[in-house]
Amino acid sequence: MKRFSQLFTLILGLMIVSSGMVMAETKFTPLNFDDSSSIKTTTSSPTTSTYTTTEVKGTDLLDPSQVTGGTKMQNSILQIENAQVEIRNKLLNYKTNYAEIDSRYQTAKTERKAAKKQIKYAEKKIKNLDTAKKRIRKNFERKINL
Repeated sequence: MKRFSQLFTLILGLMIVSSGMVMAETKFTPLNFDDSSSIKTTTSSPTTSTYTTTEVKGTDLLDPSQVTGGTKMQNSILQIENAQVEIRNKLLNYKTNYAEIDSRYQTAKTERKAAKKQIKYAEKKIKNLDTAKKRIRKNFERKINL
């Protein structure tokens, strides 16, 4: 039972860690790829150094026309990611179910071994008692025949 609780705790911890990784993976994966980065260069004179400024674009402020592939592409990517998350969750459920079945199998296996040892021990005791009984009878018969 202690082993089962340890296994259950381990599986639960792995599920929590992996679900956190799944959420982090989907949170930081960019859905909008903009090939045209706008970089402005300003020069004060041809012999001086060049300063570059990068214009930052937020992904929430983009128009569907600016996004490569448009809204249909985004929706299809979101659907695929949602399907991946669902399948990963199912996989975790399958793995927990397998671990539970495996732990029950292992406990049944150890119980079976223990019962088999008890049976062998009892059979050995019976055999020893039978041989002792036979020896006593032989000794008794020898004493009677003398």
